[in-house]
Amino acid sequence: MPLSNAVINITNLRLRTFIGFNPEEREKQQDVVINIEIHYPADKSFYTDNVADALNYKVITKKVIQHVEEGRFLLLEKLVADVVAICSEHPSVTLAKVTIDKPHALRFADSVSLSLEHRR
Repeated sequence: MPLSNAVINITNLRLRTFIGFNPEEREKQQDVVINIEIHYPADKSFYTDNVADALNYKVITKKVIQHVEEGRFLLLEKLVADVVAICSEHPSVTLAKVTIDKPHALRFADSVSLSLEHRR
């Protein structure tokens, strides 16, 4: 049977972190909204129905939450790159895409976001 590509989407993970380089941004946590898309071959888990054969999105999400909430970041680029790296750690991940929104970063915009992806 051909390789089956599973896609995990983690949608609107809302966290707080220190993000930015302005003095007020360095002193007060801000909201960020994280969207993650992870691709991996899921053939084995289809047949076995065994948790050990699937990619555990809960483990990945916990790592992301810990890193974001405990971290301090000057640039959105660094934060997004770190989250992409966490999402790409498992060797079966073939693609990880991350978009992080910084709500109210600009006066007349709902949000500013940055997206990065890693392909294997």
